[in-house]
Amino acid sequence: MERIAALRRTKLFSEVNTEGIAKLAQRATEMQFQPGEMLFFSGDTAKGLFAVVSGKVRVFRHNTEGREQVMHMDTAGATIGEVPVFDDGSYPASAIAEEATEVLFINKRDIHAFCLEHPTFALRALKLMAERVRRHAQLVEALSFHEVGQRLALLLLHEARNNGVDARGYSTFKLALSNHEIAIRIGSVRDVVSRALARLQNEGMVIIKRRSVTIPDFHALELYSENRCKQRTASPRLAVGKNTERVQ
Repeated sequence: MERIAALRRTKLFSEVNTEGIAKLAQRATEMQFQPGEMLFFSGDTAKGLFAVVSGKVRVFRHNTEGREQVMHMDTAGATIGEVPVFDDGSYPASAIAEEATEVLFINKRDIHAFCLEHPTFALRALKLMAERVRRHAQLVEALSFHEVGQRLALLLLHEARNNGVDARGYSTFKLALSNHEIAIRIGSVRDVVSRALARLQNEGMVIIKRRSVTIPDFHALELYSENRCKQRTASPRLAVGKNTERVQ
């Protein structure tokens, strides 16, 4: 594992100078996790942060009813566990490897010392944590004030942005998540997600064929996610064909 290159790929450490990142890389510990193996549990004492080198990590919490809510999914280039490193608290959520995963672990004492030596890094960390707080606030809003169909639309919009939307507002991408995984992400259950997907297809807002998702009108789906077009009917141009399939 090339530690310096791995740290360079993260937003948190991408702007650190060569000397500084070499020092961090030297202090980092290489760790491997198998699918289903926990990186840490919610409430564990935070000893440091993790930089994902390869693989995928699911960060989640359970509500009082025991239902899982996914906070975020992280792949190579992500960092996990930053907040408790700076507030000396415990990990606020649990993290589990979704697939074979490699990480670099950096002890919080080393992070604290590095911040004192590199004030610009401390500002960078503050900015990234503020972005994460904003995303979590948006997640709380979505779970509190949006119905399942709207939360599903928000997830599809997020995937579309990651894969590209053309000037016409048209986007096509492969959906790697099953209905069960989508349900976990948006705080619902599989059957409800299946019905919500069918409704979006019937209204012409999405077309799903063999796990390929097409959004013909990105702006219309945005309006739906904001609860502005419940009465919208599908135009003939966006009608769903006979071969349209449901994601399983």
